[in-house]
Amino acid sequence: MGRDTSDALGMGDVVSNESLANLLKEERRFAPPAELAAQANVTAAAYEQAGADRLGFWAEQARRLSWVTEPTETLDWSNPPFAKWFADGTLNVAYNCVDRHVEAGLGDRVALHFEGEPGDSRAITYAELKDEVSRAAHALTELGVRKGDRVAVYMPMIPEAAVAMLACARIGAAHSVVFGGFSADAIAARIQDADAKLVITADGGYRRGKPSALKPAVDEALTRVEGVERVLVVRRTGQDVAWTEGRDVWWDEIVQRQSADHTPEAFDAEHPLFILYTSGTTGKPKGILHTSGGYLTQAAYTHHAVFDLKPETDVYWCTADIGWVTGHSYIVYGPLANGATQVMYEGTPDTPHQGRFWEIVQKYGVTILYTAPTAIRTFMKWGDDIPAKFDLSSLRILGSVGEPINPEAWIWYREHIGGGRCPIVDTWWQTETGAMMISPLPGVTETKPGSAQRALPGIAATVVDDEANEVPDGGGGYLVLTEPWPSMLRTIWGDDQRFIDTYWSRFEGRYFAGDGAKKDDDGDIWLLGRVDDVMLVSGHNISTTEVESALVSHPKVAEAAVVGAADETTGQAIVAFVILRGTAAAEAETGGEALVAELRNHVGATLGPIAKPQRVLPVAELPKTRSGKIMRRLLRDVAENRQLGDVTTLTDSSVMDLIQAKLPAAPSED
Repeated sequence: MGRDTSDALGMGDVVSNESLANLLKEERRFAPPAELAAQANVTAAAYEQAGADRLGFWAEQARRLSWVTEPTETLDWSNPPFAKWFADGTLNVAYNCVDRHVEAGLGDRVALHFEGEPGDSRAITYAELKDEVSRAAHALTELGVRKGDRVAVYMPMIPEAAVAMLACARIGAAHSVVFGGFSADAIAARIQDADAKLVITADGGYRRGKPSALKPAVDEALTRVEGVERVLVVRRTGQDVAWTEGRDVWWDEIVQRQSADHTPEAFDAEHPLFILYTSGTTGKPKGILHTSGGYLTQAAYTHHAVFDLKPETDVYWCTADIGWVTGHSYIVYGPLANGATQVMYEGTPDTPHQGRFWEIVQKYGVTILYTAPTAIRTFMKWGDDIPAKFDLSSLRILGSVGEPINPEAWIWYREHIGGGRCPIVDTWWQTETGAMMISPLPGVTETKPGSAQRALPGIAATVVDDEANEVPDGGGGYLVLTEPWPSMLRTIWGDDQRFIDTYWSRFEGRYFAGDGAKKDDDGDIWLLGRVDDVMLVSGHNISTTEVESALVSHPKVAEAAVVGAADETTGQAIVAFVILRGTAAAEAETGGEALVAELRNHVGATLGPIAKPQRVLPVAELPKTRSGKIMRRLLRDVAENRQLGDVTTLTDSSVMDLIQAKLPAAPSED
């Protein structure tokens, strides 16, 4: 999320008059159901309370946790932008997520209903989860992991992934979870940057009806980095795996022989809990550092408030992957801190059939569903008749996360999944914010399709113009956060200066999220997407620079420019414009489709399948300014079939004519 937005999007692009006009036409409103409002966990009074005493409000939310040493100081902002929250308090995050519920007599409550893609399932109670986390903590200690060490986690969506994270938290080791779809290159870069000493992985996971191997990518990554002493491997698929004696160890063989008695140690509230890497515009991933007390306070509070969680009766399901921040905050830490019963699903929504999600809702009586606009648009495409075959009457609250949701998808979600009765909470937040920042409250807010609406109690967000002036209602600009918040990132791992430059330099003293936004006439906030060159593809942040670097690493490519073009299903689709080397240009004229497939697969092998360009367009030249900067804005116009913007700064404006002439014949993804 670099701040150099000059060639990516000028303000006219961020908030085009057209997009503002479309949003202003949205006049549908949905009041909270009366029964839900009457019983809501959080009422309108929370906004008043937080407005009158913001720090007092957060101190009260911190008391929802169990502290070994109660904090007396709420916020230390003496050295901005480096915040400390509850700094003199001590706690154990894993104790808060498991042990305290067992001690409160809730050991028999189901913590996780696991549903494997092949149809295997198991229910894990809080008592069983406590025992498993305790054994795993002993195993990590036996393998040499100590307080302050870093552990990389590369896992499928299985309970052991959550157990691994909690075991790290229990002994004070920071985990760095790497999404299970990433390549060996991506794993290696993250292991190296965090200096991880142990990797936890699995033989594989099930995806789209077949086993998908994971350990080979770890093995390959470890040929490129040093410092990893042991690899802990969960048996999931039973695939044969290469084995390095003395380094590799089976999870079941070491974990099952440990004692289930383990005394958690109290750590400072500012003790590192995890590092999570997100794309950077330089191509070098940024290690976002989150600490313990403030992060858990806000993750647990927002989960309780935004989903109106009633842990005695609700069955909650967040469909995210554990490799993304949504999986950290709203599968592992927030829900478990609140004693929730939740569903964890391993696979894809169309395996073995396109009604799998709704079958799971019906099977477990899911009451709260949290998913992404990408998924919702996919379900729309598959047809209304599919969810109609299942009993979805247990649902009471629907959530959306990952990108702004378009009003059409919002309404479809409400009608076809929520039966026209469930409030939708459209949440805005980021890896960097750690927890939800802007969202309706289901018992309070009259919701508007497509708007995240207003900052949650205790959060200060607004929209500013280029000069950092707050825009009036009806105006558009940049979304900024004006006050520190408990779950905020503390820095970029190992690079304080990059933290300052990336997030705090664009607007003095304010956190700039990198998103364009608008306020409507009521002052409610509408998110308009990224203003820089990080693309949001199916809820995953992928930087243009990383994809360009991967393309240029192919021997047939001389130069590449990548843009994110609006896409109905994935939010943004990756479109690559490439200048080919020598004879490859002639090859493109005759065997273009084979070459495009080769380049797409090359990016997939380098960065992972999610980063594969949807379209690769060979071109003779790229549009450049006189200073040599590629005008991605114009390429985005081309990719989205829009009229070209201003071309006066180009060295040669005829380049755009050549590119546009090629477009109709461009091969696209099958």
